[in-house]
Amino acid sequence: MRRAERLFRLVNEMRSRGLSRADDLAAHFEISVRTVYRDIAHLQASGLPIEGEAGVGYLLRPGFDLPSMTFTHDQVEALAVGLSFAESLDDPALAAAAREARFKIQASMPQPEARKLTDAPYFSMRRSTGAPPIAAMLRKAIRKRHCVEVTYADANGRQSYRLVRPLAIWNLSDGWMFSGWCDLRNGFRTFRFDRISSFAVTQIIFDEDDAKSLRAFMQHELCDGAVS
Repeated sequence: MRRAERLFRLVNEMRSRGLSRADDLAAHFEISVRTVYRDIAHLQASGLPIEGEAGVGYLLRPGFDLPSMTFTHDQVEALAVGLSFAESLDDPALAAAAREARFKIQASMPQPEARKLTDAPYFSMRRSTGAPPIAAMLRKAIRKRHCVEVTYADANGRQSYRLVRPLAIWNLSDGWMFSGWCDLRNGFRTFRFDRISSFAVTQIIFDEDDAKSLRAFMQHELCDGAVS
């Protein structure tokens, strides 16, 4: 790893950790403790508001903002893959936002003409199915933590009313789905859009709950692959 890249990552790591011990930083970056001391001394000499000392720990004072974005070639290509996929979605708002993000990131990069997100050799190809009207409503509900009301048919056509905490939307090659915590089933469920006969965003705001969060869903339920 180049030193400039390591310094950038070191600053980001210190921002996320709070008080940072040199031993922990050395283990995280797989470098020597002496290198950590040298890097922090360099950052302090460059004007970064880092407090502390060897043997005690270091703290990057809050409120510090990094300068314009710098990316490695691999990071640029990773961004290109993600943006390419987002631009290919059937959700016009998300596709437009991805294009705008591409140009914003491009403009903020050092030597933007040398690292072009617009010319990255990655493409996303998928069958277009058209974004359902509720996709944008679901995204907003997830963002604002609003419960949604759904009338849903199971595999046998039986319909039921559900009050759901929406957590994630899936845009797959054969259709759209969303996942969330279902009050009726008292558990995580995934719902196919083509089985939803009625949908509404409520004014019920759900509290953050680690046991009912997206992280919990991804860790404990995703492997089951069960659709309600």
